[in-house]
Amino acid sequence: MRLPTTIFVATEPVDMRLSFDRLAGLVRERFGQDPRMDAVFAFHNKRLTHLKLLWHDGTGYRIVFKRLDRGRGRFRIPGRASPGARHVGVSARELDTILRGIDMKLIRAAYRAVSSV
Repeated sequence: MRLPTTIFVATEPVDMRLSFDRLAGLVRERFGQDPRMDAVFAFHNKRLTHLKLLWHDGTGYRIVFKRLDRGRGRFRIPGRASPGARHVGVSARELDTILRGIDMKLIRAAYRAVSSV
């Protein structure tokens, strides 16, 4: 399964009960994008324990839903969005890190610490 390389992550939580059509509507409303474009749109719940990815593969929508195990922590959504922004663009590598529940800030801090030695 090939994911598009353009990836947008919502900065505001959504109701995880939403399915294909309502999430596509949120892409139009909040992201100002066409949900059928070659892009992945990621949504999270308020507690950051659930994540849904929505994309159109050319023939229809796909959704991937991930829930972190209890005690595993929270998804780390990038915070580099400008004030008032409803989404932020991330790379495929950053999405993989988000899906693993790893905090990119910690990785960057560790990289800086190693680089300065």
